[in-house]
Amino acid sequence: MSDREGHAPGPAGPASPAEALEAIGTTDDERTTCRELAAFLFRTLCDAAAVDLTLEGRAERVAVAGAAGLLRGPAPGTRPAVRAVDGGHPLRSWTLRPGGPPVHGLSVALARHGTSYGTLLAVRTGEPFTDHEAAALHFAARVAAVHIRHARRLAATESVALDLQRALVADPGRPHPNLLVAGRYLPVGPSTLVGGDWFETVRLHFGRTLLVVGDVMGHGLDAAVDMNAYRSTLREVASTELAPHRVLRQLDSLVAEDAARRPATCLLVRVDPARGTALYASAGHLPPAVFAADGTGRLLDVPVGPPLGTGVGGYESVAHPFTPQETLVLYTDGLVERRGEDIDASLARLTALRIPAGGGTAEEAVDAVVAGLDARHAEDDVAVLAARIRARAAHP
Repeated sequence: MSDREGHAPGPAGPASPAEALEAIGTTDDERTTCRELAAFLFRTLCDAAAVDLTLEGRAERVAVAGAAGLLRGPAPGTRPAVRAVDGGHPLRSWTLRPGGPPVHGLSVALARHGTSYGTLLAVRTGEPFTDHEAAALHFAARVAAVHIRHARRLAATESVALDLQRALVADPGRPHPNLLVAGRYLPVGPSTLVGGDWFETVRLHFGRTLLVVGDVMGHGLDAAVDMNAYRSTLREVASTELAPHRVLRQLDSLVAEDAARRPATCLLVRVDPARGTALYASAGHLPPAVFAADGTGRLLDVPVGPPLGTGVGGYESVAHPFTPQETLVLYTDGLVERRGEDIDASLARLTALRIPAGGGTAEEAVDAVVAGLDARHAEDDVAVLAARIRARAAHP
């Protein structure tokens, strides 16, 4: 007897192809597609359905709908019959008699373009499946296979983009030993394409280090590629030892020549530990935060020019003291911005944090910021860069 809620015992009859297309593959998640496939067949064709996906070389049952007790394979010694439907694609069918009413089963591979992603199993009591019903089951399986193939290709693309992004932001240039630096990149969500958030450090002459954080508009592989181009160009321009605002001016001019390049925001900070100062310049970026020795934070007033890529220029530099007792935090907007919230309230939440005081490390500062603002559940990608001047050892 069927356990379908709201349905009479026995199959309701095969649905139309249009109904299968509407019910199966509503998301880009392959497990959801499998659950939709099993549920659809249970509603329309059988008393129970299951889907086994091939994952890392082994079969895993990822979806079950209906009377799970019926979902058994052929009994030992039973030879399944092979039936060709829909252009010769095979389905395996069998009949079980476990001491009760006959149980009829059909199985079909979830395959597309010569690649099998798993197996679909459908069973029911009573009458065997007709050829028309077998064809309907095969059509539903083929619809699911198309979506599974798409989901895996999309996941592969996302993996390439994520690996590229992680490789680029995980290995910034090395600062001078007199500066302690730590960074973190967090893509939004488990499967969303990465964006163009990045950070960088460039070693300059006279013990100075240029800190950089930037954000290219958009997501995906294209944004990551543009981010890499910005990063490479900035390294070349910064090596000329220009002041930060002149670096932005040069970068803006070069980028504006390429109409295909996406705009980007960028914040530069040239740290001079020997003088205890830092020189700042911004291209449309949010202001940096500085946390004092007691862990309290404040935003620094930095003149903001237009985003890079406009060709307008108009960048300025401003100097602020920076002592070994302070921690500098640069970040992209995903760290602080929340949908429907005023940006001033978002920034106030950042400065309200208390990071490890006194001798805390740059890594501890990044951990405190990420945890305090719940950056792992942010609505956009997040890049954070923290820096501290290494305190000189006291001489006796």
